Amino acid sequence: MDNTLYIVVPCYNEEEVLPETSRRLRAKLEQLMAAGKISRKSRVLYVNDGSKDRTWKLISRLHEACPLFCGVDLTRNRGHQNALLAGLMTAKDRADMVISMDADLQDDVDAVDAMVDKFLEGVDIVYGVRSSRKRDTFFKRTTAEGFYRVMNAMGAETVFNHADYRLMSRRALEGLAQFKEVNLFLRGIVPMIGYRTDTVEYERGERFAGESKYPLKKMLSFAMEGITSLSVKPLRMITGLGFLIFLVSLVMIVYNIVRWAMGATVTGWASLACSIWLIGGLILLSLGVVGEYIGKIYLEAKGRPRFLIRQVLEDGHGQKEG
Repeated sequence: MDNTLYIVVPCYNEEEVLPETSRRLRAKLEQLMAAGKISRKSRVLYVNDGSKDRTWKLISRLHEACPLFCGVDLTRNRGHQNALLAGLMTAKDRADMVISMDADLQDDVDAVDAMVDKFLEGVDIVYGVRSSRKRDTFFKRTTAEGFYRVMNAMGAETVFNHADYRLMSRRALEGLAQFKEVNLFLRGIVPMIGYRTDTVEYERGERFAGESKYPLKKMLSFAMEGITSLSVKPLRMITGLGFLIFLVSLVMIVYNIVRWAMGATVTGWASLACSIWLIGGLILLSLGVVGEYIGKIYLEAKGRPRFLIRQVLEDGHGQKEG
């Protein structure tokens, strides 16, 4: 083992922030190399997720100017999780440890030192965990913390206040490679791998430039994806709800029979209409949840590739078509 480190950075329309990200990551790698903690073979691996701006051109220029930068160009936009997986699987056979982080510089680059130290102590997976959310607005803080609590309550085990800033050893990545599902939610899959884990706390900063790729609508979709990809608890909740409604209906039948026997029946359209709307809404909601799972089964059954690589920029300024 020569302690080769690859830093995998998924990129989607990141031309505004990429020069500064590259400057900081290069300085970090050179610092760790000078300290003898990582190999001179260590690299930054950018993954272009079908960007519509000049992101890939910038990655190509960075690679030409400095061998510390490598690049993977996907054939089309496949989403953050698939782009991240593409980078991890590309780096798996080239590195002893891989750190994944976003390009927007919100993840503290200096936390890399602590992650590498944990790896050198024998830890296979090191999670970057936010130390606080003081800089977030009340709405952002409440919804973000609620996201993790709901995920865990629904059976999708995640690390609280951890996104995708983490270190993984080669054997942890080999374990990840055995998870073949098309519907990816890496924050929930990685804890399933096992091995020795630890955390590193850091203060998350403001986005250096550009716009967030995860507005509220996308975060809600992301949460639904995670829950339905990792847990069948919503289906069990539907079963429990159906049983509860059945019990209520039995009670109402007995109540109506008693009222009829007492000669106190009253025709009421309001209660009937409310009951119909309630039951109808619950049925549609239940069908929607079941449909979500059926859709996932449909995608898994097709076995489509999670990503396709157009080009890989490797050391020596060589280009490998993929």
